[in-house]
Amino acid sequence: MKEYTVIYEHGPDNWSAYVPDLPGCIATGKTRSDIETQIRAAMEFHIEGLRQHGEPVPEPTIEAGKVSLAT
Repeated sequence: MKEYTVIYEHGPDNWSAYVPDLPGCIATGKTRSDIETQIRAAMEFHIEGLRQHGEPVPEPTIEAGKVSLAT
C-alpha cells in the first residue's frame, strides 16, 4: 500500500483536490467528504491507466505540513 499526499482546496462554491505525485490527477466536489471520495476514485483510475499503458507508477515523495504563525 502506498500513501500519497493530497492537497485539498476550498473554493467559494466547492472543494478541489490534486495529487502532486500523480500529475494530472485532480477532482472536485461540493463538500470535503465528497472530494475525499472523488479523489480516491481519481487516483485509482489514474494509476490503473498508467499500468494499462505500461508506464511506471510514481512513488509518493511529496510531504505536506502546516506552520502556525502568530500574526
